[in-house]
Amino acid sequence: MNEVEIKIYHKEEKVATTLYVQQLSGNRFRMINNDFCNLKLTLGTEFKTKINENGVREVKKITKKSDFITRRFHLTPEHKESDYRMLGEELTKRGGFWQVDLGSLATVNIPKDFEFDVDQVIKELDLKLVEITE
Repeated sequence: MNEVEIKIYHKEEKVATTLYVQQLSGNRFRMINNDFCNLKLTLGTEFKTKINENGVREVKKITKKSDFITRRFHLTPEHKESDYRMLGEELTKRGGFWQVDLGSLATVNIPKDFEFDVDQVIKELDLKLVEITE
């Protein structure tokens, strides 16, 4: 697949973000990570775009939802990034994805057949993550 950089304008937030995506066709794309502005654009989501009156792409339609369970957390300052790395590495080894934006917003993409209970792992590691539930 062809990986490209595109700019997407988010009407609701009135901001544009730059995304790295797989280009499936001229105006169809697949997410290869998570957009922290548009919570619907998560790893694996496929979507169509249109060019708006300002010449910037906007999401026109989501054509395929992600196959992952996506959860978002605020990282607490009492832990270092290395404290979270173990959970991220386990997710990655088993086909999931862990992304941190702005230094404190973690987005976790969990395969639907993930063998571990993420909440139990967070509890066992005493990570004190605060889940963002919109």
